[in-house]
Amino acid sequence: MSAEAGPYASDEEVLEVVRRFETCEFPPDDFNHRAHLVVALCYLLRGPEEEALVRMRDGILKFLAHHRIDPASVYHETLTVFWIRRVRAFVERAGRGRPLAALANELVESCGNSRVVFDYYSKELVGSEEARRGLVEPDTKPLDF
Repeated sequence: MSAEAGPYASDEEVLEVVRRFETCEFPPDDFNHRAHLVVALCYLLRGPEEEALVRMRDGILKFLAHHRIDPASVYHETLTVFWIRRVRAFVERAGRGRPLAALANELVESCGNSRVVFDYYSKELVGSEEARRGLVEPDTKPLDF
Protein backbone atom coordinates (compact mmCIF):
# COMPACT_ATOMS: atom_id res chain seq x y z
CA MET A 1 0.00 0.00 0.00
CA SER A 2 1.38 3.43 -0.81
CA ALA A 3 2.26 5.96 1.86
CA GLU A 4 -0.25 8.41 0.50
CA ALA A 5 -3.15 5.96 0.50
CA GLY A 6 -3.01 4.79 4.13
CA PRO A 7 -4.23 3.41 6.33
CA TYR A 8 -1.35 1.14 7.13
CA ALA A 9 -2.28 -2.51 7.50
CA SER A 10 0.90 -3.53 9.31
CA ASP A 11 3.90 -2.23 11.19
CA GLU A 12 6.02 -3.46 8.29
CA GLU A 13 4.24 -1.08 5.90
CA VAL A 14 5.05 1.82 8.20
CA LEU A 15 8.69 0.77 8.50
CA GLU A 16 8.85 0.47 4.71
CA VAL A 17 8.00 4.18 4.43
CA VAL A 18 10.97 4.97 6.68
CA ARG A 19 13.26 2.63 4.75
CA ARG A 20 12.26 4.13 1.40
CA PHE A 21 12.84 7.64 2.75
CA GLU A 22 16.23 6.80 4.23
CA THR A 23 17.38 5.06 1.04
CA CYS A 24 15.98 7.89 -1.11
CA GLU A 25 13.75 5.47 -3.04
CA PHE A 26 10.69 7.72 -2.93
CA PRO A 27 10.31 9.88 -6.00
CA PRO A 28 10.31 13.44 -4.63
CA ASP A 29 6.63 14.00 -5.43
CA ASP A 30 5.66 10.85 -3.51
CA PHE A 31 7.35 11.88 -0.27
CA ASN A 32 4.30 13.81 0.84
CA HIS A 33 3.06 15.20 4.15
CA ARG A 34 1.75 11.85 5.37
CA ALA A 35 5.06 10.15 4.67
CA HIS A 36 6.87 12.94 6.54
CA LEU A 37 4.55 12.35 9.51
CA VAL A 38 5.19 8.61 9.54
CA VAL A 39 8.96 9.07 9.43
CA ALA A 40 8.77 11.64 12.24
CA LEU A 41 6.64 9.23 14.28
CA CYS A 42 9.17 6.43 13.92
CA TYR A 43 12.06 8.71 14.81
CA LEU A 44 10.24 10.03 17.89
CA LEU A 45 9.42 6.50 19.02
CA ARG A 46 13.14 5.64 18.80
CA GLY A 47 14.56 8.60 20.68
CA PRO A 48 14.13 12.06 22.17
CA GLU A 49 12.75 15.02 20.25
CA GLU A 50 16.17 16.60 19.69
CA GLU A 51 17.52 13.39 18.16
CA ALA A 52 14.42 12.92 16.03
CA LEU A 53 14.74 16.48 14.75
CA VAL A 54 18.38 15.95 13.75
CA ARG A 55 17.53 12.66 12.01
CA MET A 56 14.62 14.25 10.17
CA ARG A 57 16.59 17.33 9.10
CA ASP A 58 19.60 15.28 8.00
CA GLY A 59 17.34 12.78 6.22
CA ILE A 60 15.49 15.48 4.31
CA LEU A 61 18.73 17.16 3.27
CA LYS A 62 20.19 13.81 2.14
CA PHE A 63 16.96 13.04 0.25
CA LEU A 64 17.07 16.43 -1.50
CA ALA A 65 20.75 16.04 -2.40
CA HIS A 66 20.13 12.55 -3.77
CA HIS A 67 17.38 13.88 -6.02
CA ARG A 68 19.47 16.93 -6.98
CA ILE A 69 17.00 19.37 -5.46
CA ASP A 70 18.40 22.61 -4.08
CA PRO A 71 17.61 22.56 -0.35
CA ALA A 72 17.34 26.35 -0.33
CA SER A 73 14.29 26.02 -2.59
CA VAL A 74 12.52 23.34 -0.54
CA TYR A 75 13.84 22.71 2.98
CA HIS A 76 12.08 24.67 5.72
CA GLU A 77 13.48 24.59 9.25
CA THR A 78 10.48 26.17 10.98
CA LEU A 79 8.06 23.68 9.39
CA THR A 80 10.35 20.76 10.21
CA VAL A 81 10.51 21.77 13.88
CA PHE A 82 6.77 22.52 13.98
CA TRP A 83 5.86 19.05 12.73
CA ILE A 84 8.37 17.24 14.94
CA ARG A 85 6.84 19.02 17.95
CA ARG A 86 3.33 18.33 16.76
CA VAL A 87 4.07 14.61 16.27
CA ARG A 88 5.83 14.48 19.66
CA ALA A 89 2.68 15.89 21.27
CA PHE A 90 0.67 13.22 19.48
CA VAL A 91 2.98 10.47 20.79
CA GLU A 92 2.67 11.81 24.33
CA ARG A 93 -1.14 11.70 24.11
CA ALA A 94 -1.43 8.42 22.23
CA GLY A 95 1.18 6.49 24.16
CA ARG A 96 3.81 4.08 22.91
CA GLY A 97 2.28 0.73 23.83
CA ARG A 98 0.21 0.22 20.70
CA PRO A 99 1.14 -1.30 17.33
CA LEU A 100 3.07 1.06 15.08
CA ALA A 101 0.50 0.80 12.27
CA ALA A 102 -2.30 1.83 14.65
CA LEU A 103 -0.30 4.84 15.82
CA ALA A 104 0.59 5.81 12.24
CA ASN A 105 -3.02 5.59 11.10
CA GLU A 106 -4.20 7.67 14.05
CA LEU A 107 -1.43 10.22 13.43
CA VAL A 108 -2.32 10.59 9.76
CA GLU A 109 -5.96 11.00 10.71
CA SER A 110 -5.26 13.66 13.36
CA CYS A 111 -2.38 15.53 11.68
CA GLY A 112 -2.92 14.85 8.00
CA ASN A 113 -3.98 18.41 7.21
CA SER A 114 -0.70 20.22 6.56
CA ARG A 115 -2.49 23.57 6.52
CA VAL A 116 -2.92 23.51 10.32
CA VAL A 117 0.43 25.30 10.48
CA PHE A 118 -1.46 28.43 9.39
CA ASP A 119 -3.38 28.36 12.66
CA TYR A 120 -0.06 29.34 14.25
CA TYR A 121 1.91 31.12 11.52
CA SER A 122 0.88 33.69 8.96
CA LYS A 123 1.52 32.81 5.34
CA GLU A 124 3.91 35.75 5.17
CA LEU A 125 6.04 34.46 8.04
CA VAL A 126 6.03 30.86 6.82
CA GLY A 127 7.06 32.10 3.40
CA SER A 128 9.93 34.18 4.73
CA GLU A 129 13.58 33.32 4.20
CA GLU A 130 14.12 33.66 7.95
CA ALA A 131 11.59 30.87 8.63
CA ARG A 132 13.14 28.65 5.97
CA ARG A 133 16.66 28.98 7.35
CA GLY A 134 15.93 28.85 11.09
CA LEU A 135 13.25 28.43 13.67
CA VAL A 136 10.94 31.40 14.11
CA GLU A 137 8.23 31.67 16.72
CA PRO A 138 4.57 31.66 15.65
CA ASP A 139 2.98 35.04 14.96
CA THR A 140 -0.72 34.07 14.90
CA LYS A 141 -1.02 32.11 18.15
CA PRO A 142 1.44 30.39 20.48
CA LEU A 143 2.06 26.68 20.09
CA ASP A 144 -0.39 24.83 22.33
CA PHE A 145 1.17 21.41 22.11
